[in-house]
Amino acid sequence: MNLFGWRVTKLTEEDVLMGPKSCAAALAVVLSLGPTSAFAEDCPARSTSMDDIVATLNEAPGCDAAMKVFAACEYGASGDVDFGAVVEKKCEADFLVRLKAPEKLSYQREIRVCDRKYRNESGTMYLSFTAFCRAEVAQRYSRRALKTARAPR
Repeated sequence: MNLFGWRVTKLTEEDVLMGPKSCAAALAVVLSLGPTSAFAEDCPARSTSMDDIVATLNEAPGCDAAMKVFAACEYGASGDVDFGAVVEKKCEADFLVRLKAPEKLSYQREIRVCDRKYRNESGTMYLSFTAFCRAEVAQRYSRRALKTARAPR
């Protein structure tokens, strides 16, 4: 009688011997890639140091470019808070002074939503998620402001 609906299959000696070898080979490939090789290919900063990444973010020609650098160089941890703050500041330069009071309140409300979204979670990755959320809100407002500025009148 099979109470749980599991299907029992018979393993051969070959299955037992090949399983660990295949897993070990796959693990070796994954570990050989490592986090630095992916970083070196995508991130335009000179190194993985926070100072180099912040400098690259500051040198980005605009909000969208800074966001691309942020996404490529992210740590996935609390260090992203500093990176996100640089992106927010760069994006806010495109729109913040031109927002009327109701629009400014709307922007601040969206930023607070990001701050609350993961506040009850533990782990530094949630700080990274919050930083990305805030930067994405600022990027959205920047794009909207730049689109309005370019629209024919």
